[in-house]
Amino acid sequence: MTRTVVIAIGGNSLISDNDHTQVSDQYLAAVETCGHIATMLAAEELRLVVTHGNGPQVGFILRRSELAAPELHMVPLDSCVADTQGALGYHLQCALHNEFKRRGMGRVAATVVTQVLVDAKDPAFLQPNKPIGSFMNEAQAQVHREKDGWALVEDAGRGWRRVVASPAPKQVLELPVVKTLLDAGVVVIACGGGGIAVVEDEAGQISGASAVIDKDLASSLLAQQLGADLLVISTAVEKVCLDFGKPTQRSLDRITLAEAKQYIAEGHFKPGSMLPKIQAVVDFLEQGGKAAIVTDPAHLGAALAGLGGTHIVP
Repeated sequence: MTRTVVIAIGGNSLISDNDHTQVSDQYLAAVETCGHIATMLAAEELRLVVTHGNGPQVGFILRRSELAAPELHMVPLDSCVADTQGALGYHLQCALHNEFKRRGMGRVAATVVTQVLVDAKDPAFLQPNKPIGSFMNEAQAQVHREKDGWALVEDAGRGWRRVVASPAPKQVLELPVVKTLLDAGVVVIACGGGGIAVVEDEAGQISGASAVIDKDLASSLLAQQLGADLLVISTAVEKVCLDFGKPTQRSLDRITLAEAKQYIAEGHFKPGSMLPKIQAVVDFLEQGGKAAIVTDPAHLGAALAGLGGTHIVP
């Protein structure tokens, strides 16, 4: 095994559309994505870490908590992230196990429940802006504001939603475990949902934070701390585009770090969509990463062979 690769799979790899959100549907989506990952591994003996998003799943847990209240307690946000790491990690492990066995590959996958350290003084905690959970009316929002201390905002006339902080990731605490498993040839599933956000006190004790970490930024940090050769961001489109959705839209096959930063400055990428993915790539390359790819699950194998996706190089 030569190259170390971190691949971050997006929400479309776990929930294909709004009509297929049940657990069984999510598993089938994972099976499809893991088939593409196995094809990639069959072509090259990679040291591979798979990360994943969890936005819809966290929303489902929070909604269940709301519906069950006041009979049952609300689930804290850090526990929601941990829950989804376990459940989605299980789906990916199971799907990879079956795919490896079907192909006679002899590989094993394992999930690491991963904590990611954030700075308790990160300005994001003073300006929560990441919407999570379900919509509610103003009266319900006021109850949560007073009883639970939630920050809430009105969302484009559709109702009120809870917003939480999205601080920058600083350190992947289970990094030594990930390295040990990679050395043993295990395909590692880690940093699910950007990792469980934790803060550290003066004595070095950690505790969960009511925050969510961007999955792509956490994946980039993990790739940096592993000294990975390649960061792959799997998303809903085969290639990154400029002027997306406009008549002048054009796809990018290969760009440099400088060009990526230029396109960010020119406003080509939208927050909450392609912007955090390209920013994650920029961070990785600026810290010594050799190359990055942005593509969709179906083109993973072709992209690693240089035949698809958008390649970003230093």
